[in-house]
Amino acid sequence: MPITDAMRARHVVRQYLDKPLPDDVVAALRSRIEEDNRAQGTDIRLLTGGARVFGPMWGTVRARSVRNCLVMAGPDASDLDERLGYGGADLMLTAQELGLNTWWVGGTFSKKAAARASGATGRVVAVVALGYGATQGVPHTSKRPDEVASYDGEAPVWFTQGVEAALLAPTAFGKQAFTLAGSGNEVTIRCQESAYAGQDRGLVKYHFEAGAGRDNFVWAP
Repeated sequence: MPITDAMRARHVVRQYLDKPLPDDVVAALRSRIEEDNRAQGTDIRLLTGGARVFGPMWGTVRARSVRNCLVMAGPDASDLDERLGYGGADLMLTAQELGLNTWWVGGTFSKKAAARASGATGRVVAVVALGYGATQGVPHTSKRPDEVASYDGEAPVWFTQGVEAALLAPTAFGKQAFTLAGSGNEVTIRCQESAYAGQDRGLVKYHFEAGAGRDNFVWAP
């Protein structure tokens, strides 16, 4: 499945079937996690078969159905959230290609429980629930490209495709609180300041790169 197809097929799924992940799927996920951890300097961990990362406060029926998850963690640094968002986007699309559904959870979980269950080191930023969804989810409400992006002059095809892909990225509360500006081969991304801005930046960057083609542009400071 081409990655752009995986982006269009991936939707938030918050309730999961009690169906174990096959060994070959787990092996493929662990292999990709190792790659992303090396590339991003993170310590992402996979929990399977009974992930317990939702404390009593968040013990909803939907949360209780989560049996598997990625614990997004790493050595604390100012850009850790962004690097985990970037790596998490890659892993969610890998999961989609493997026939799984996902749910990026940035706040409503127990960080202590996630760290304790996974053994992840450093700071826990988020978890990604994954497994076989009770449904395949539905497309999220999306802004128009012109509401989040602008280009100095006539936008090239790669920029337009990058923006379309960026709008498929999961963002905090579905707000899509980011903007993209292009000039020549430079692209600037800005995210509205919030506790989730770093995560959003990484998630959106990954999607934009996949849509635009990494060789067609550079990120401006």
